[in-house]
Amino acid sequence: MPKHSVSRTMSTQHPDNVTNPFFSDSSELGGEDEIKEVFYAFSHIHSREQLWDCEGKEVDNFVVKKLLTKYETYFKKHTLGKDVFLTLRVPNPSVEKNEAKILLETLESIPRNFDAAKLFYNDDVAPIFEIALPMTTDYRELTRIAKYYKTYVVGKQHDKLGDDMTIAQWIGKFQPENLRIIPLIEDKDTILNCDRIVEGFLNEEKVEDYQRVWLARSDPALNYGNLATVLMLKVAFQKLGQVQDKLSVDILPILGCGSAPFRGNFKPTNIKNCVQGYPSVHTYTLQSAFKYDYNIKEVNSAVEFLNNSKPGKPVPVDEKKCTSIIDKLMGEYRKQVKLVVEHINNISPYIPSRRKRKLHIGLYGYSRNIGELKLPRAITFCAALYSYGLPPEIIGLNALEGKDMDYIKEIYANFDNDLRDSLQYLNEDNLHIFPNEIVEKISKIKKMVDYEVNEKHKKVTSIILEDLKKKDYRLLTENITRAGFIRGFLG
Repeated sequence: MPKHSVSRTMSTQHPDNVTNPFFSDSSELGGEDEIKEVFYAFSHIHSREQLWDCEGKEVDNFVVKKLLTKYETYFKKHTLGKDVFLTLRVPNPSVEKNEAKILLETLESIPRNFDAAKLFYNDDVAPIFEIALPMTTDYRELTRIAKYYKTYVVGKQHDKLGDDMTIAQWIGKFQPENLRIIPLIEDKDTILNCDRIVEGFLNEEKVEDYQRVWLARSDPALNYGNLATVLMLKVAFQKLGQVQDKLSVDILPILGCGSAPFRGNFKPTNIKNCVQGYPSVHTYTLQSAFKYDYNIKEVNSAVEFLNNSKPGKPVPVDEKKCTSIIDKLMGEYRKQVKLVVEHINNISPYIPSRRKRKLHIGLYGYSRNIGELKLPRAITFCAALYSYGLPPEIIGLNALEGKDMDYIKEIYANFDNDLRDSLQYLNEDNLHIFPNEIVEKISKIKKMVDYEVNEKHKKVTSIILEDLKKKDYRLLTENITRAGFIRGFLG
């Protein structure tokens, strides 16, 4: 493939949408619906890449065959693996022990998918040649996958059977010979030291052309707070730029951002601000709310803008200043989350599900630093707090001092706009259910910017609180959904 045919957008399966896509009869997408979604992302949204999750759900190892068979006309004109791309997200055996062997099953399926594409195109084209490894903390987690694939998946074709026939002679060649592996980096220490992981992997695998690096946005925000995450990412992008200059290998960052301000504020109506905030990002994720909770014309316009734009240099930052502010914000955020965790968990079971997932219910975003504090995943966490009228973005912001604020506005041009976007969902009438400490600190944050309350959202969140008090759980879920429609995202 050409050196730089990497897509500017990646459609994903994150369940943050309120609106059900038109091609699904169920509010929970899964199985064949997600096959339709891939085609929809390519043909209607014009994203050139689709993420296919192989963690936390039943795995479909025949996705390529199904796509080529069901949408033959489209894929005859748009070659899968050259024009449009399918990227797999696999379980990380270091963290997800229950799903570890799914990784091996997925790796074994890649040559079979190659054979399906070869039969369809009558050409050697790899429909899948790239996988993403979540929760990467060490470059050796990546090299293990690369070596396993080369040795035990592709490499076994040279082994001889009892009659001296090789496996390749028996059942055919195993292709592609190599995989590209993308580290998906999600925790604070690893984000701030992402350059070590990338450099270690590049040196070990002798990568010479380009390397994609995926930085998470949602789970870090869940674990450390929204603003702390923004600062972490700015430091990380600067370090990745330094690796690029040092090794002369193009680093192509991916930013995993959602529509909620807490998860990146990446929505069709705010696309230019996001690109301004993270100019060095090569690929932005188009999550479900982005695709389904906005008018298709707005979505197409945003994707077209991204497809026609080019990444630039990262925003220069003072790493020491950023780290100091991060520590302040993180400490205050975690302190306050402990004060509201009971309320979050009380309402979380009534947040509507949007994807069929079998596993993947964990502790506090996989954090191992907060003991046994139980919280839902990031999307549900957001939906819960927005439903109370407590925007999660503002939790912990009171830790900022005057000099901190000056520097943040210097490197984070959209700070005021993002905060206004968040504060519009504040319902002060509901705050009495939270500890006084929370209420007092919110009073300070309100003074940071001028903002206008979304009265429709305020009204619905007041009703939500009444539903919860009355234990009217059917209406509760309905009204949580209503509030999501007003916001343009579930969580």
